[in-house]
Amino acid sequence: MHVVVLGAGIIGTCSAWHLLQAGHEVTLVDRQSDAALETSFANAAQISVGYSAPWAHPDTPLKALGWMLQRQAPLLLRPQWDRAQWSWLLRFLRQCTHSAFERNLRQLVALARYSQTTLEQMVQQTGIEYQRSQRGIALYCTDAASLRGAARVTDMMQALGVQRRQLGRDELLQLEPALQPFAERLLGGCYTRTDEHGDARAFTQALALRCQGAGAHLLYGHLIEQLALEGGVLKRAVIRHQRTGVTRVLQADAFVLACGSDSVALARPLGLRLPVYPCKGYSATLNLLRPERAPALSLIDDECKIAVSRLGDQLRVAGTLELAGMDHALDTPLARARCARLLQRIEAVFPGVADTRLPEQGGAPNFWCGLRPTTPSNVPLIGPSRIGGLWLNVGHGTLGWTLGAGSGRALARQMSGQSPEYGPA
Repeated sequence: MHVVVLGAGIIGTCSAWHLLQAGHEVTLVDRQSDAALETSFANAAQISVGYSAPWAHPDTPLKALGWMLQRQAPLLLRPQWDRAQWSWLLRFLRQCTHSAFERNLRQLVALARYSQTTLEQMVQQTGIEYQRSQRGIALYCTDAASLRGAARVTDMMQALGVQRRQLGRDELLQLEPALQPFAERLLGGCYTRTDEHGDARAFTQALALRCQGAGAHLLYGHLIEQLALEGGVLKRAVIRHQRTGVTRVLQADAFVLACGSDSVALARPLGLRLPVYPCKGYSATLNLLRPERAPALSLIDDECKIAVSRLGDQLRVAGTLELAGMDHALDTPLARARCARLLQRIEAVFPGVADTRLPEQGGAPNFWCGLRPTTPSNVPLIGPSRIGGLWLNVGHGTLGWTLGAGSGRALARQMSGQSPEYGPA
């Protein structure tokens, strides 16, 4: 088949790669000048099978209510006059049961494990380098309730075959000595040795070049103007070059919608309402001042719901969820406060290790925000839509890098008439 993949983030690019490997002709379209320049650009860098738990949990609604008036809360709801937001929230609440949590966890872990295996095969095949570290990921807790909650999830992960184990404070400090300045606040945590981290943007851009080398047509800088149906089947995509204004019509046997949060607006004129809502996240990439005291492990701060990963001579800190529609702003008072909170936490946990000064203080933090396309269950939509010719690979939320390689492979197999190879444990 000739397949047009719409969106060149980690999800779309992995889809394109696996479609090429299956023998299909591929055209990859993105509005940016290169791959991975939006939600995949500066994410938390973690490939976290051991922490691929859904946000929808019985404890989440009460916690979210307590966070509503805190500008620096881990999860912040900014109510909008938006039917889509309230519809998504109602669906999310329905997922906040023990049975739904366990069901969604099984599906996410199955896909995450499949994806990590797939990524390893892709790295061996392509030789792509992306500052990969396979030292594992540790989560640390600062209160007893969080530690008990982490232990319950650890038991569930172990039952699903994930090598995640609980740690006391001393063992946590032995595993990651960089946490020593914060030792008085630590109660313990957990560790998944088989987890890893790396630069998602570097990987995705290198993979896009290999797609091109394998025969894919890369159409960067193009806006998707229209998806056109014929007899209820998607046959054409109208795209327009942003710089020249030249319009093109792409005809194909199949189309893959992998445009993240923008997929919702593109699908709506086709009569397709995707249960996906943008969850805004922030990151800061900081220069290291004391590399010898920087963490070697990738870490999750359970109190603040942020992730910390070392990428060469820089430290990436990322996290939080903000439900506020299609808001890309980084220069609002709220956005500045949430970015500042990332720096404050890093300075509290790893004092003097990275340059945590704000720009007005003479620092040079590289702030970023991205809209993570999230389903109420956190389980992504991978497979055929009810529109003939249109396939979906969207809704990966905060786990795009964790699930990307496997999601692309699973979709390519389905489009080739094969089983996706993974299923809930």
